[in-house]
Amino acid sequence: MERLEAKKINGHTYYYYSEWGWVNGKCRRKWQRYLGKLEDIVKACEGGGPAPLYADVFQWGLPAALWKEALTARIVEEIDVLCPKRKQGLSTGEYIGVASVNRAIQPSSKRSMWNWFSQTVLLRYLPGASKEALNSQRFWDHMNRIDGEKPAQIWKNIIKGVVKREDIDLSSISYDGTNFYTFIDTFNAHCQIAKHGKNKQGRSNLRQISYALFCSADGHMPLYYDVYEGNRNDAKQFPLMLEKFNRLLQEICGQRCTPEDTTLIFDKGNNSPANFEMIDSMKLKFVGSVKLGEHKELMQISNSDKRFESCDAEGLDGTKAFRVKKTVYGKERVLVVSYNQNLFDAQWLTLQNDISKAIERLAALQQKLRDRAMGLIKKGRTPTVASVEKQCKHILSRQHMKQMITTKIQEGKEKIPELEYALDSAALSTLADTHLGKNIIISNRESWDDSRTLKAYRSQFIIENVFKEMKDRTTGSWWPLNHWTDSKIRVHGLYCTIALLLRALMLRRVKSAGITLSMKRLMSELDNMRQVVNIYPKKRRQKIERKQVVLSRTSELQDKLIDTLELKEDKNKLLG
Repeated sequence: MERLEAKKINGHTYYYYSEWGWVNGKCRRKWQRYLGKLEDIVKACEGGGPAPLYADVFQWGLPAALWKEALTARIVEEIDVLCPKRKQGLSTGEYIGVASVNRAIQPSSKRSMWNWFSQTVLLRYLPGASKEALNSQRFWDHMNRIDGEKPAQIWKNIIKGVVKREDIDLSSISYDGTNFYTFIDTFNAHCQIAKHGKNKQGRSNLRQISYALFCSADGHMPLYYDVYEGNRNDAKQFPLMLEKFNRLLQEICGQRCTPEDTTLIFDKGNNSPANFEMIDSMKLKFVGSVKLGEHKELMQISNSDKRFESCDAEGLDGTKAFRVKKTVYGKERVLVVSYNQNLFDAQWLTLQNDISKAIERLAALQQKLRDRAMGLIKKGRTPTVASVEKQCKHILSRQHMKQMITTKIQEGKEKIPELEYALDSAALSTLADTHLGKNIIISNRESWDDSRTLKAYRSQFIIENVFKEMKDRTTGSWWPLNHWTDSKIRVHGLYCTIALLLRALMLRRVKSAGITLSMKRLMSELDNMRQVVNIYPKKRRQKIERKQVVLSRTSELQDKLIDTLELKEDKNKLLG
């Protein structure tokens, strides 16, 4: 039974709201709540009352969603099993969990981690965290606990649990490798992973770290990764990665599937006779591509040849293809020759742009030689036929330029070289009719039709988008990299990959609910949600200030995301 009680204290009347009930056979008060004086009640009813002293505003939506995914994926538990410590302060798993969520939201250096962490709702989820606990030295101390092969074992345990709980479809898996440049000093002998190599972002002057990844088509889920030396060739790394992934696949699949149920998709940079022999021995199904120049008889077929048939499948507009069987890398395989109009248009524009730039530079070089021959230019080293040939070779270094533009260099008056150049329109026409817009896909899925094979190969964009996401300077998970020892770089690779996993799980959950959003849009919507904590002055006999927790105004889409991701803390056993 509920009552409104009045108590007289020191000549003043105070009101309380209470509940009474039977306890051990006697009527007792179960609880009471102080309401104040009569005028306080009137003010409250009229919407008045004391104003808050101040308000704390926390980043809520994105940290809450990602931390929930981290708890569901058992990130902390799996790390703590392999890297235990005495129960004092944050555990090793909690440090890596915080670093992973940070990498998925707003990558920060360890020195500035507390500045980010203290402005998020994670401050309440991890009450043991403090400015001292989250300084860079504490992070490094706990990263040192994850040494040797522990990062690989931790990831293996995490992903096995995720695949089982989430029932990830393993029928289509993409593989690719990339590299990340670093600012590690050239003469730093403590780091063996960072090496000089061909950097995919044009920073070959810097030491780089290579990163390879297997990724499922279902939810863009990272399945297996490795961090290795930056100077290692992709084709040489591929068999090492394939062997490790195949072992993991056998453990994950169990009775669910066999290697024959999985299709591996990779690009032509991994091709070699040894690699295909290894794939055959593992009985893996695959879809890849080969270089046009290796199959000139197919490359030289006209794009208007009658053998091409249009592909009517969704997503293959403007595509036509035909197939042949040919012995490639020691075994007869299916080759699907495709022509795509969109690819042709892009390559044609690139070719025209390259031709225009090359002709412009050749014209400038030709004019300089004529000016020198006429005596208008006298300073500088006198050019020779060899030096002009070298300059022309550099100007025509772009793909196809040597075939499209012919040059003739001969010695003229005063031994000054003369340059003549011309665009070979016949070669340009032939290239457009045979080479541009064409791809050759290789596969051992003989039962698949051309459309299905092409769609499988095009799913390679999944892993390419993952790498773009990692390298994004605003929202990417890899940079900044402020470590220079092999051990810490491997741990860095671990929590960056965990960040990819958390994002992928979150997006997959949203798409499964029928909400179609890109990763950037999803993160933007969640990131705009804030939690506001109003702090009110203490009342009589209260030891701490009163708090009122509210969310910033949310849109209809944001409300759907809150329900889909189960972020309401009063109904959430993990976060609540």
